[in-house]
Formats: sequence, structure tokens, C-alpha cells
Amino acid sequence: MTARTLTGRGIGAKRRCRWAQGADADMQRYHDEEWGRPSHDDRHLFEMLILEGAQAGLSWSTILHKRAGYRKAFAGFAPRKVARFDARRRAALMRNPAIVRNRLKIESTVTNAGAYLAVQREFGSFDRYLWSFVGGRPVVKHRLGSAVPARTALSDRIAKDLARRGFRFVGTTIVYAYLQAVGVVDDHARSCFLGRQ
Repeated sequence: MTARTLTGRGIGAKRRCRWAQGADADMQRYHDEEWGRPSHDDRHLFEMLILEGAQAGLSWSTILHKRAGYRKAFAGFAPRKVARFDARRRAALMRNPAIVRNRLKIESTVTNAGAYLAVQREFGSFDRYLWSFVGGRPVVKHRLGSAVPARTALSDRIAKDLARRGFRFVGTTIVYAYLQAVGVVDDHARSCFLGRQ
């Protein structure tokens, strides 16, 4: 008998976190292969910071399904290239149906690229900066049936520091989702096949 991994139901099915249970294949793949896994790649850390900011007011599935469009529109999330987007390039992005066409979010991506580069210069990498908040080790909070918070003291602290450094769309709720996405915080439920018992 083989495990059914896409429906999340039935004998031998993988048990996932509630938000991924019964979700579409892209969401389940994201849950299984990326969410909550520690990332130390600066390009990926930039990508997820931008995508989490783009999600503000929308569902994650909307952004996840536009991820390929974002990668193409924002030069593969190379912060050095994005920081050089001029007014003409930003105006073209407003006409691009492959991304969320919100002027403030587009402008913030360019602003955040510049701030990201400044952090890299100061700390040697964004990875070193971000993981310094947790001493280089993920915060594991496998929940047992309790709701996952929208923010924590950690996300409050990082959001405040990012804002001080000139980042935009980095409120504490966005930052907490970001920390989960890049594995600084591991919030897989105990019932999830990825949760540590």
C-alpha cells in the first residue's frame, strides 16, 4: 500500500499542519519541502521577505501561485538588481499581471532591496543578521492543538529592527510569517508528519 500524499486523507496519508491539510498540491509541496525548514541562503531569505510582504491583505496561496511571476519580474530576487529598478521599470511592474500590482508593495520591494544590501554589508550576510536573533538555532514550537500566534516577542523585536533599518511591509505579523517560512521558527504541529514529538 502506498501513502497518498496529495489528499492528506485516508489510510497511509501524511498528516500535515491544519493549514496544509486538504490544500492544493502547490501548498502541500510548500508545506512539505520548504515551510519551517531552516534557510541560510541570502537569495532565498530575500525572496521570502518580499513574498511575505506581498501577501499583506491576501492569502498565501495567491502569492504562492504567483511565485514564478515574481521571480521573473524581480530578477530572480537578486537584491543588487532589484535595488537598481528605476521609475520606468517600476511602472512596467504595475502592468504585469503575473504579480500583485500594488504600487506600495512594488516600491517597497525596491526600497527593501537597498536596505537588504546595507544589512549584508554590515553583517557580512543577511543570514548572519537574521539568525543572530535566535543564536543560530531554530525556535521549535510544535503545537499540540493550540492556535499558532500571529506574532511573538521575537517577531516584534525583528520587525522593529527591520523598520529602523528602512525596510517596509515588515510589521510584526508579516515578520512572524516570514520567520516560519524560512525556518527561524518551526511551528509544525505535533500531529504533522514533520513535527518533532
